[in-house]
Amino acid sequence: MLKNKQKKRQDDNYRQKQDPLKPEDLPILRDYQENISRIKEELGNSTDIVVRDFKIGAHKGALVYVDGLASSVAIADYILETAMETEVPEGPIDIFQFMLDKTMALGSVKTVENWNQVYDTLMVGDTLIFLQGCNKAIGGETKGWERRAISEPTTQLSIRGPKDSFTETLRTNTALIRRRIKSPNLWIESMKIGAVSQSDIAILYIKGIANEKIVEEVRERLQRIDIDAILGSGYIEQLIEDQTWTTFPTTYHSERPDVVTSHLLEGRIAIIVDGTPFVVTVPAIFIQFFQAPDDYYSRFDISTGIRLLRILAFLIAVIGPSVYIAATTFHQEMIPTTMAIAIAAQRENVPFPAFVEALIMEVTFEILREAGLRLPRAVGQAVSIVGALVIGQAAVQAGFVSPVMVIVVSITAIANFSTPVFAMAIAARLVRFVLMGLATMLGFYGIMLGLMFMTIHLCSLRSFGIPYMMPLAPFNLHNQQDAFVRFPVWAIKNRPMFISKGNMKRSGEHQKPGPPTQSENQSNNGEE
Repeated sequence: MLKNKQKKRQDDNYRQKQDPLKPEDLPILRDYQENISRIKEELGNSTDIVVRDFKIGAHKGALVYVDGLASSVAIADYILETAMETEVPEGPIDIFQFMLDKTMALGSVKTVENWNQVYDTLMVGDTLIFLQGCNKAIGGETKGWERRAISEPTTQLSIRGPKDSFTETLRTNTALIRRRIKSPNLWIESMKIGAVSQSDIAILYIKGIANEKIVEEVRERLQRIDIDAILGSGYIEQLIEDQTWTTFPTTYHSERPDVVTSHLLEGRIAIIVDGTPFVVTVPAIFIQFFQAPDDYYSRFDISTGIRLLRILAFLIAVIGPSVYIAATTFHQEMIPTTMAIAIAAQRENVPFPAFVEALIMEVTFEILREAGLRLPRAVGQAVSIVGALVIGQAAVQAGFVSPVMVIVVSITAIANFSTPVFAMAIAARLVRFVLMGLATMLGFYGIMLGLMFMTIHLCSLRSFGIPYMMPLAPFNLHNQQDAFVRFPVWAIKNRPMFISKGNMKRSGEHQKPGPPTQSENQSNNGEE
């Protein structure tokens, strides 16, 4: 054992002697031309690296930027033109400080002292200025890459809600939230994740409302990520979720700023990834995936009815085909006589059992749905609709499936589309196939067994330590105001107790609307 430890220690010492210094440990050289040569060599003489030599007074220097990331207009107007028109005073001066104070007409300027900062500055679209004889550089903010304009959401549509959505630019997304929450308590923390991509990540939460323990847990989970690249928020979701082996989503993502803002006001934490228009919010609970933006822009009675309809549609999407299989295979006595005769007449020439019949139609619809997503937008919708009609009609005429099975599968597919969040709709589609298999083997007993295990599984899930089925399990009476039933806005006075641990008060007293008081009527009569 002792010999192994000594050998390991010798190997570690050998590696330390052989390994060169890390880029962040190396200072910038005083010869600006050597600095430029090193940048070109390190970046493989890439053609998008632009170098511009200049002279200010008797001092030589050069600026470097990445074409496509930096704004050439800002560089010409606020760096080069200003430097060339500025008169340098005679006598010995600190040219570095002089340029920093007098010639950099930019909003943000910083001092760059090592090579790690050099590459970080270049790759975010800023410009570096090297001066002869200075062992540090000037970094000026000149970001100017092409970006997509703010447009209407494409995945979470709303009738009365705002029409703006997040974009692929991180600062644009944070600004959209700042516009809605003008409080200084909205805190934003930034970090870089990805050894190769160095993706910018932002954590947003409201100080005093968000649970500090959950904020710290989010921060620690993000810092533990060790991966080459983060290309979208989906990477973050998979790397920080509590439970991997589940079909149900334990994190929430949205492209709507108003939805993310409402989650922040409830005490949740938002995670924005540069390069993707979908923002992740945690923790997430089950009932949250059935809440649509229009629920809060309409009256409470209308919103409650539509929300209950969504939950009913979710149940239909989960158990629809399995109920048909169980009823026609094991429990024919539960079907009314007239209907049973009609179903038997339709299935007389069908060569397959109900399970195979349902499986054929379900797989066919899933293929059509996936094809509709991948095809060009102009023809995708037409192909999916026409394909479903043609294939369904042809299958019935050929005797492969019965007409009632086409009706059941169609209703199930339409019910699945009513789920507001796509991730929960996919979960329902996967669970549906499991219940179909249980219904084939055990009938309604298999369906009840499957639903029981699904309920137990849902109750066992956690999202950043928060019970997934709250406020139902564990039951909390005060948070039932925005669960299956939505109370009027003035009646929702408290934030979710399990999520927020700070300011639990959501609205002030006496918010309930009503007719004018007697004193107001008297004053109005007196004025008349």
